[in-house]
Amino acid sequence: MGRVTAPNQVSPVPPADLPSTLGELRATGHGYRTVKQELRDNLLARMGSGEERFPGIVGYEDTVLPEVERALLAGHDMVLLGERGQGKTRLIRSLGALLDEWTPVIPGSVLNEHPMHPLTPASQALVDSAGDDLAIGWLHRSMRYGEKLATPDTSVGDLIGDVDPIRLAQGRTLGDPETIHFGLVPRTNRGVFAVNELPDLAERIQVALLNVLEERDIQVRGYQLRLPLDLLLVASANPEDYTNRGRIITPLKDRFGAEIRTHYPLDLDLELALIRQEADLVAVVPEHVLEVLARFARDVRESPSVDPRSGVSARFAIAAAETVAAAALRRSGLLAGAAVSASASAGVGAAASAGGAGAASRPEAPVARIGDTVSVTSTLRGKVEFESGEEGREIEVLAHLLRTATAEMFRARLAGLDLSGFTAIVAEGGVVETGELVSSSELLRQVGTVPGLAKVLDRLGLGDAPSPEEAAAGIEFVLEGLHLTRRLGKDVTESGRTVYGDRD
Repeated sequence: MGRVTAPNQVSPVPPADLPSTLGELRATGHGYRTVKQELRDNLLARMGSGEERFPGIVGYEDTVLPEVERALLAGHDMVLLGERGQGKTRLIRSLGALLDEWTPVIPGSVLNEHPMHPLTPASQALVDSAGDDLAIGWLHRSMRYGEKLATPDTSVGDLIGDVDPIRLAQGRTLGDPETIHFGLVPRTNRGVFAVNELPDLAERIQVALLNVLEERDIQVRGYQLRLPLDLLLVASANPEDYTNRGRIITPLKDRFGAEIRTHYPLDLDLELALIRQEADLVAVVPEHVLEVLARFARDVRESPSVDPRSGVSARFAIAAAETVAAAALRRSGLLAGAAVSASASAGVGAAASAGGAGAASRPEAPVARIGDTVSVTSTLRGKVEFESGEEGREIEVLAHLLRTATAEMFRARLAGLDLSGFTAIVAEGGVVETGELVSSSELLRQVGTVPGLAKVLDRLGLGDAPSPEEAAAGIEFVLEGLHLTRRLGKDVTESGRTVYGDRD
């Protein structure tokens, strides 16, 4: 999925066949390239080979990624502008995969200096004295990415560096680069450095980045170090903060070569693809349930009750899918416990007949149903910023949007099917009970043989031979859809069970 190794992890061991001295490196024909040249060459190579350029990035193929590629080919530093949860950080981190897998460095250099392009006086003297016998090291691309979340307590020393009083006490002069304890930006020299939520960086700290972006040098404690830093600087920002006057200084905005707008998935298929890729599901979540959650996330984003300036993160739908899967796993565990209790108190035979308690000849497999989605309205309300007039109605608003999404999905998937077999189940006073702790065997026993069920399960993508749990998930979805389209009545009992019956 294109995840990047964290910058503080130990670098992988380089292959043994890499050159070990500067002379051996020259003999291979290796030449020094800047980071931006390296990114450009490797991007072009991937384009030519047809290899995927940004693994794990979903929904940006025709919009954001072409702009990112143009910025990389132009050698521009860039700022990604978008609401929360649009994958800005994921995209930034994926840029590191376009660097060379291994790059030569002068061992011990905190600035990752290239042996053919030393920066500091100490490294220059070392290269001059050792010549082709200079021992070189190799740095993996996973160690060439740096990142800082802009916070109010971020200092110039954190980003750029500060004078080390201990080194001054050892007798070095104030203008000696050896007296500097370098910050995160110089330590990412010859790599990609990201500043997340740039507008949250204090203005006086933003000033420190001006020379890094344009002149490619740094200033520490009032004196200037002529260190031609070599890096790609990328920042992320929220549009609301980015455009607020005084939140980001104009000269800094001007120094970014590209401003790229990100967005949420543009259509339902992309939203679903993102959920499938990112969600860590602890149970089976049928396709129709995932689609309801994807529609739900999109309806929440478009709702007038939700503050559009804050956005609704893609993590909302991902967390919803994980919550629904957890609800299915919880049901499976509780029904297994009920079966054990029934077996202990009434014997195996009685337990096997206690379908209402979840006891059966086979354990209940964890498969999510549409009823499990109700739990997301309370657990995920903290992920949504509502308009001020909706205070106290957050769960009510989300519950309404969830019902709307379920009804949309019902009409989209099952339109044109004859569902009279399901309404006939509850005709003349009959009911069907379901709920969080109703086993699939109990639900199937209540409905019996339903005309048209096979076509319904096929439309829902549950296949020709669904498991009892999958069949129960399909049946519950149809019952809920019929209720939402005003063809079945519904009531929730004090025990939490849902009762579907004929409408009065």
